[in-house]
Amino acid sequence: MSSNITLKKSFNFSVRVVNVYKYLRDEKKEYVLSKQLLRSGTSIGANINESIAAQSKKDFISKMSIANKEARETKYWIKLLISTGYLDATKEHTKSLMSDIDEIIKLLTSIVKTSQERLNNAKQ
Repeated sequence: MSSNITLKKSFNFSVRVVNVYKYLRDEKKEYVLSKQLLRSGTSIGANINESIAAQSKKDFISKMSIANKEARETKYWIKLLISTGYLDATKEHTKSLMSDIDEIIKLLTSIVKTSQERLNNAKQ
């Protein structure tokens, strides 16, 4: 099931976000933006995990939609951290972090769209 792949990718991404947070906190002495990144970046996987135990298809779509919104917010914080010089856009780990969040957003967008279409088709 695609949500299990998405769950694994989001968990691995969360681990990376925690490590970026620790780097920003310890090395760059940045406490505000990094905390926002930590909250939204780890929330993605938490919401995907909740979706696995969804009570209905609508509940599943809702949880995955929230995960998608959190992923988009996370991308915003990464871009802001790059633009303010806390993360270096030329470094491989920053490029791969951005690539990972883009992939997660694409997966979540596809899952939500497909799930909504299936729900609508089932109603007809």
